[in-house]
Amino acid sequence: MKIEHRILIADLCAARAGLKVDPDKTYLLESRLAPVARREGFASLAELAEAVQANQEEKLAWAVVEAMAAGETAFFRDREPFRLFRDEVLPALARRREGRPIRLWSAGCGSGQEVYSLAMIVDEMRGALGGARVELFASDISERALEKAQSGVYTQFEVQRGLPIRKLVDHFEKVDEMWAISPRIRQMVRWRRVNLAADFAGAAQFDIIFCRNVLDMMLERVQARVLDNLAKALAPDGFLFLGQAESPAGLTHAVQPVAGRSGLFMRNPAHRAAA
Repeated sequence: MKIEHRILIADLCAARAGLKVDPDKTYLLESRLAPVARREGFASLAELAEAVQANQEEKLAWAVVEAMAAGETAFFRDREPFRLFRDEVLPALARRREGRPIRLWSAGCGSGQEVYSLAMIVDEMRGALGGARVELFASDISERALEKAQSGVYTQFEVQRGLPIRKLVDHFEKVDEMWAISPRIRQMVRWRRVNLAADFAGAAQFDIIFCRNVLDMMLERVQARVLDNLAKALAPDGFLFLGQAESPAGLTHAVQPVAGRSGLFMRNPAHRAAA
C-alpha cells in the first residue's frame, strides 16, 4: 500500500472509532485489510483504499474500520480477572443486591470468548449465589465479530486457547470439525453493536463492566472519554475490569483502583460529587 493510502486508513479509523493505527505498520494494515479486499471484490488493497477515499459506500468504510479494530481474544484470558470475578466480585454483589439482578457488560467482546467465559462461571455458581440473577450483555464495534460470537461456534485452535478441558466437556458439543457452545450458555447473553468512541450517555447502568485490552488500541484523548463514559454507566458500588497493562492514571479521575487487585477499578466518589 502507498503511504497516502495507509494514512487515509489511519485517519479513517481515528475519526470513526478513535483507533490508534500506525500507518508505518504496513504488514499489519495489509494482513487485516486483505480479507476485506477479497470479500468486497477488489483486485488490490490500492483499489480498496481508493474506493474508501471516494466515499463510494458507508458500509465499506466501516468494514475497513472493523477489520483494524480486531483484537486478540481467548477464553479465560489472563485467568486472574476471572478468578476475581468468581471468588470476590460476584459473591459480594450477590449479597448486596437482595434479589435485584446483577447486570454485567462485556464491552468490546470480540468474537465472544470473554463473555462466554463469564457466562460459564455464572452458570456453575448458580447454587452459591443465593438466588441472585445475573444478566449478561456484550457489545462490539464489529458486526462480523458479533455474528461469530452469537453463533457460539469455535475452531479447535480457539477452544484450546485458555479453555480448561473440563469446561469444554461440560459446555461444548463437537460439530464436525468445530465446537459449539451449549444453547444454555449461548442464550444467557444479549448482544448489541456499540461504538465505544461515540457518546453513549444515557446507557443503562451496570454492576460489572469488563472492558479489557480495548483502551490500549485507542488514541489517548479517546481513552479518557471512554473511561468517563464507562464510569457513568457503572453502579456506584460496581466494578470495572481493565486489561493488566491498562490504567486510567493520567487520563481521568472518574475511576480509582481497588487496592491489591490488579486491573480492578471502582467509581471515584469524589469525582462523582464534583461532576
